[in-house]
Amino acid sequence: MSEKKPSVWHGFKAFLMRGNVVDLAVAVVIGAAFTNIVNSLVKGIINPLVGAIGTQNLDSYYSCLKDPCKGTGDHVTGVRILWGSVLGATLTFVITAAVVYFLMVLPMSKYLARMEARRKAKEGAHEVIELTELEVLKEIRDTLLAQQRQRGSGYEKR
Repeated sequence: MSEKKPSVWHGFKAFLMRGNVVDLAVAVVIGAAFTNIVNSLVKGIINPLVGAIGTQNLDSYYSCLKDPCKGTGDHVTGVRILWGSVLGATLTFVITAAVVYFLMVLPMSKYLARMEARRKAKEGAHEVIELTELEVLKEIRDTLLAQQRQRGSGYEKR
C-alpha cells in the first residue's frame, strides 16, 4: 500500500493559516495606509516649509550635468541630476522611520520592559515565599527534635 501524500492545496492552506503569514499581511496593509499618512505629512507640512526657502516641489531642484538643460517632461535637453527627488525621498524615509520609532517601537519596548520587570518581580516574590516557607518548615523540624530530646529517648522501637 502506498501512503497518500498531502495535496498541494492542503500545504498551501496550512502555509496561509500560519500566524506569521497573517501577521505579515496585516503589516503590509497597515504599512500601505501609513505610507499615505507620511506622504501627506511631507506634502502638507515639510514641502511648504522647504517652499518658504525655495520651492515647494523638491523635484524641481536639479543640477545640469550636460548643457543645455532646458525644457520639461519628455522635451528635456541636456543631462540633469535630480538631487531634489533624492532629497524628498530621503526626507520621507527619515520622517517615516522617526514616526515608526517614536509611535510604535519605543512605546512597545517600554511596555515589554515593564511586563518583564513585573514578571521578574512576581518570580522574585514567589522565591521569597518559598524560602520563607522552607525556613518555617526547618524551624518546625528543629522544634520537634528539641521537644523529643527533652522528653527522653524519642521514638521507641517496638
